[in-house]
Amino acid sequence: MASLTLACFTLLISVIATTTTVAAFTVDLIHRDSPLSPFYDSSTTHFHRLRDSFLRSIARASRFTRATTSSPIESRVISSSGEYLMNVSVGTPPVEVLGIADTGSDLIWTQCKPCKQCFNQNPPLFDPAHSSTYKTLPCQSSSCSNLDQATCATAAESSSGQDTCQYSYRYGDRSYTRGSLALETFTIGSTAGHRVLLPKIVFGCGHENGGTFDESGSGLIGLGGGPLSFISQLSKSVNGGKFSYCLVPTAAKSDVASKISFGTAGIVSGAGAVSTPLVSKQPDTFYYLTLEAISVGEKKLLYKSQPNKAVAGSEGNIIIDSGTTLTLLPPGFHDDVVLALEAAINAERVSDPRGVLSLCFKSKKDDIGVPVITAHFSGGADVKLNALNTFARVEDDMVCFTMIPSDEVAIFGNLAQINFLVGYDLDDRTVSFKPTDCTKHL
Repeated sequence: MASLTLACFTLLISVIATTTTVAAFTVDLIHRDSPLSPFYDSSTTHFHRLRDSFLRSIARASRFTRATTSSPIESRVISSSGEYLMNVSVGTPPVEVLGIADTGSDLIWTQCKPCKQCFNQNPPLFDPAHSSTYKTLPCQSSSCSNLDQATCATAAESSSGQDTCQYSYRYGDRSYTRGSLALETFTIGSTAGHRVLLPKIVFGCGHENGGTFDESGSGLIGLGGGPLSFISQLSKSVNGGKFSYCLVPTAAKSDVASKISFGTAGIVSGAGAVSTPLVSKQPDTFYYLTLEAISVGEKKLLYKSQPNKAVAGSEGNIIIDSGTTLTLLPPGFHDDVVLALEAAINAERVSDPRGVLSLCFKSKKDDIGVPVITAHFSGGADVKLNALNTFARVEDDMVCFTMIPSDEVAIFGNLAQINFLVGYDLDDRTVSFKPTDCTKHL
């Protein structure tokens, strides 16, 4: 069972490549609360951190309902406040910035000088005036038209002396960023001294930013499926729109990191791999799958979005997201799963004192006889979840089910993805799962 979450990470990138055209790169994922992390706080208990991640899952759900051939590159990711943080360098000369890596959004942005209104951050602010490769984008650019909200600053209003696309991006949790849309060179560097340059990356230079952002970060790196995301832009210089990750159990040895890979290194195949179609829906930022049923042991329960209406699952009824800790299901369907689990587990049922989790048992034993829970995705992709994917110890004598009801959106969260190699192929429009000991995945 999981004792800590994998909600967020910081990306410290090391590269083994010397050209701008790369076939693949791989990222080490280190949990923020691991002793390996520079943000490690020994004064906070793992139960407290776990509870905080559950609350972030609920808050994060609102963001999904907002109005509409080179050698591998090695990278490191450390968690922060429920999202992933990526450490990349921006500009010429390069300035290191930290951005939340978010599969639930597209825009890449960082706080910039001059800053009209910014949240406190530990890294220095990026100053575009000191970069020789910074270039604002005009209002007529295709990238500007890809924004949901954009205005045009005239040449007289713009510091660049030409009309400039001004973006405005607001998240479901009321966080926001506003600034200039621009092109810039992103640098991926290594401890070996090699560099990979990613020129002409479209990003937002944020001059007004605020909300729930952590001071350890500088902005946000969108990893969604839209045209402005890091994934979509990276596919131009990295071989194919593919990426995968392998999340280690949080109870694993502290010197073992999770992995995320891009390009050819992100292909998931071989014995045990199953694939399900990615469903195209709007907004195209999110990664939609079709969940047909869930089995508790041998008892198969058909997906239903409404009470008393069991169906095989409408297309694109659940979002897969590595930045959400818990799995969220429609209330009636969730109730069916809870009833089946209660009947299958021989332990004393108790209430979650925080009122967040709906099914808890009193037990100090690690093994309470949790049955295998199978998520049946379309295309015959049956993903068998073990106890560490579905239950977490939240107190010394209490374990709880880590799937909760949600009226707004269904999300397949990251605890359910532990010890799976999860691959996204944006060209073939599939997501693949392969049972893997992620502590041994290189």
